[in-house]
Amino acid sequence: MAEAYLDTKGRIFDIQRYSIHDGKGIRTIVFLKGCVLRCKWCCNPESQEYKIQTMTVQGKPKIVGQDVTVREVLETVEKDRPYYRRSGGGLTLSGGESLCQPDFCTALLRGAKERGLTTALESMACADYAIIERILPYLDEYLMDIKHTDSQKHKEFTGRGNERMLENARKVAASGQTELIIRVPVIPTFNATEPEIEGIAAFAASLPGVRKLHLLPYHRLGQDKYEGLGRTYEMKHILPPTAEHMNALLAAAKRASGLECQIGG
Repeated sequence: MAEAYLDTKGRIFDIQRYSIHDGKGIRTIVFLKGCVLRCKWCCNPESQEYKIQTMTVQGKPKIVGQDVTVREVLETVEKDRPYYRRSGGGLTLSGGESLCQPDFCTALLRGAKERGLTTALESMACADYAIIERILPYLDEYLMDIKHTDSQKHKEFTGRGNERMLENARKVAASGQTELIIRVPVIPTFNATEPEIEGIAAFAASLPGVRKLHLLPYHRLGQDKYEGLGRTYEMKHILPPTAEHMNALLAAAKRASGLECQIGG
C-alpha cells in the first residue's frame, strides 16, 4: 500500500530524453497535457487541451496524448540513471502546465525523489498555492515563467491576468523549499523592450533567495503544429529577436536586478 501512488494515472504527450535544458545536467523531460493559459506564441499548442487529439504531422495523422501511470513513466526515466549520476541531471516536468494534473505531478516528483533523482518543474505557477505546496517537498528546481508585470498586457497575450502567478512566485520564494529560477519568454510586441524586461528583472530580484534569471528568445519552431491542429498561428509575421537585441535586453536585466542573467536556459 505504501507505493500505491505509483499507480496514479495522468495524461502526457511526450517524453524527451537526453535534454540539456530545463534543469541541471542531462534530463528526461515529461510533457503533461493541459494548460489554463493560451499564450499566442505557445510552441506546444498540442499541450493546451487536456483531451487526446489528432494532429497532422508531415501529412500523416498522429495521436497526441496517452494515459500512463507514474510507475510506467519512471521506468522510462530510470533508463538514463548513469547520465543523471554523472551530470547531476534527472526528471523535469513540463507541458502545458503540469499543475493542471496535481495528483499525477506530485506523484511523479515524489517517485523520482524516492529513487534518488533530482527533480525540476517548468511551470507558470497558475494554480492554487495549496497545489504548489504539495509538490515543494519533492522539488529541487522550480523554473517559473514570469512573462510580464502588467496584468492587462499579460491577459491580452495569454488569456489571463498575472496576479496569481506573481503572488505564487512570492510565496515559493518565501518558503525557501526549492531553488527558484525565473524564466522570461522574450516575445516581440509583448515584452521585448528594455523597460519591460527591467520590470520583470526587478521583480525577480525582489524575491528572497532568487539568484538566476533566464531570457528565452521567441522562436517559431511550433508554427506547423497549429496547421496540423487546424488552428491559426497568430504570430506568424513576428520575427524572432536578433542576437544584438537579446544582448541589449540581457544588459538591461543585469542592470535592473544584479542577478545571474543569461540567454537561454
